[in-house]
Parts: sequence; C-alpha cells; structure tokens
Amino acid sequence: MSDRAALAALAAAVGAFHLTDRTMRSAQQRIEQALAGGEVDEAAARAYLAAVRRYFAPYEREAQGQLRHVDRELERLYLQQFNLAAERSVVAKRIEAVRGVLGALAELRAE
Repeated sequence: MSDRAALAALAAAVGAFHLTDRTMRSAQQRIEQALAGGEVDEAAARAYLAAVRRYFAPYEREAQGQLRHVDRELERLYLQQFNLAAERSVVAKRIEAVRGVLGALAELRAE
C-alpha cells in the first residue's frame, strides 16, 4: 500500500477500541503484524479496510439513530421548559395582582 503511514494510523485508531468481533480482531492482528514486519501488500490492506468498514459502519448508523433520538428528546424538553417558564410568568403576574387586591383590602380594613 502506498500510504503506509495512513494505514498505520488507522490500525492504531482501530486498535484503541475493545474489539469483540473475532473476525475484526483477527484482521486487526494480521494488519498489525504486517505493519510491524514492514510487509503490507495491497490485498492485505484492502482486506483490512473492508473488515474495518464492515465492523464500524453499523455502529455509526446506530450512533446516528441514538443522536436523533436524543435530539428529539432535547427538543421536547426545551419546549416543555419554555412552556413552563411562560406559565410561571403568568402565575407570578397573577400573584402580584392578587397581592395588590389583598393589600388594598388590608388598607380598607385598617381605616
């Protein structure tokens, strides 16, 4: 492979994950051995790249789905927070008005 440094960087990034799939672990071990030996041919590189794609693509789709779900929940919560803040403002104004009436009533009783 012409870009050995990029392949080595990818292998290091993939190696940082806890790989649970035997096929992916095996592909990782093979590419690490080939890199250590300085003998990475095109077929080995292509096989490794395909294994990485097969392993990680479903996780990316799953994470995107989770992100959409969290974003929807946040939007719902923001709307709920906005509505509660507006309701609180209305109640605070009502309390102020009621206190004005009760204050006026107290002044009339004092006279």
